[in-house]
Amino acid sequence: MGYRGPLPKNAVVRFNTCVGSLRTSPRWGGLVRRHLTQVTYTGRRSGRTFSTPVGYRRTGDVVTIGVMLPEAKKWWRNFTGDGGPLSLELDDAERTGHAVARRDEKGRVTVTVRLDGDA
Repeated sequence: MGYRGPLPKNAVVRFNTCVGSLRTSPRWGGLVRRHLTQVTYTGRRSGRTFSTPVGYRRTGDVVTIGVMLPEAKKWWRNFTGDGGPLSLELDDAERTGHAVARRDEKGRVTVTVRLDGDA
C-alpha cells in the first residue's frame, strides 16, 4: 500500500524545476537526459497542455515510463483505455507518439509510448 494523498504542490513545482535545470545543465545534462525526459500532452478533460519530467527506458521506437506514486499523480490517467498522443524530448528533439497506460495486479502503472516515424 503506497502513498494515497495528493503531493504538496510547492514541493512538486520545486522538484520539477530542479530536474529541468539538471536536464539543461552543460555539466550534467547529457547524463540526466539519458534517464529523464520531458513529457508534453493535452489533458482530456481540460484541453490544457501540460509538461512534466519523467524517468524512462527506451528500446528502439518504444519508450516505457514507470509511474512512481500513481495514486498521488494524475497525468497518466489521460492515457488509459485506448491511450492518447503525447510528445517527448529525446535525443535533443521533440518526438511524438501514442501512449497507453496499464496498471498491473500490484497497482503499478506503466505508460508505453510507441514513437511516430523517424527522428
